[in-house]
Amino acid sequence: MIAVTGASGQLGHLVVEALLKTVPAEQIVAAVRNEAKAADLKAKGVQVRHADYTQPETLKAAFAGVDKLLLISSDQVGQRAPQHKAVIDAAKAEGVSLLAYTSLLHADVSPLVLAEEHVTTEAYIAESGIPAVLLRNGWYSENYTMGVAGAIEHGAVFGCAGDARLATATRQDYAEAAAKVLTSENQAGKVYELAGDNAFTLSEFAQAISDASGKTVEYRNLSEADYVALLEQVGVPGPFAAVLGNSETGAAKGGLFDDSHQLSALIGRPTTAITDSIKAVL
Repeated sequence: MIAVTGASGQLGHLVVEALLKTVPAEQIVAAVRNEAKAADLKAKGVQVRHADYTQPETLKAAFAGVDKLLLISSDQVGQRAPQHKAVIDAAKAEGVSLLAYTSLLHADVSPLVLAEEHVTTEAYIAESGIPAVLLRNGWYSENYTMGVAGAIEHGAVFGCAGDARLATATRQDYAEAAAKVLTSENQAGKVYELAGDNAFTLSEFAQAISDASGKTVEYRNLSEADYVALLEQVGVPGPFAAVLGNSETGAAKGGLFDDSHQLSALIGRPTTAITDSIKAVL
């Protein structure tokens, strides 16, 4: 039995869909906060169980009979460590034989503030004694392509990453990798540094938007403070805007780059090029 937490979310749903290609539906558990959001998975025969990171009492029941568990990191930055701890405790109590965790690319040495809660979680997993595998995911291409329409409208991509090379991949790429690990043997103790094959700078990203759309788009590099202020101006909550600004500054220090090609090796194909992601959005 394989369980996926956050299975109604963007990444989790894709992981379940990838698992369904090789695993019988009745052997998959979609652990979700809102069962109604997983109705499509239930219709396919997947076991949908209530599991809320903030309600530890729901977790043990959700993990009953589970052999392998994918813990998809919480989206509540600042609350991740205690939420993940609750999941890990429940997994241990239920005798889960393999815990896979979606961490951050090179979390142990990352300059990104986002790495802190991932490092804490990785340490707690080790302390728990549960056999585990770490999926250290790089940045999602969607983090950038979601802004393509705005970039075309304003003629610019804004950021504070300078000439940093960003080795992004799509959620689909990362989901297929997670499914591969969950359905493979001898994964305990492994650490995967997962990133896209073809890194790009934000200047190159802007040029790719120009090429695909026929509209002139340039990259405007701001200071971290100005970039954070711009994000807040367009409605991004202050604390999250600060995290995004820090992440771009961390990228400028190499925090979102990796050229080991472990992701494409896992999924058995090249990762999705950012140019293809841009075309898909357009």
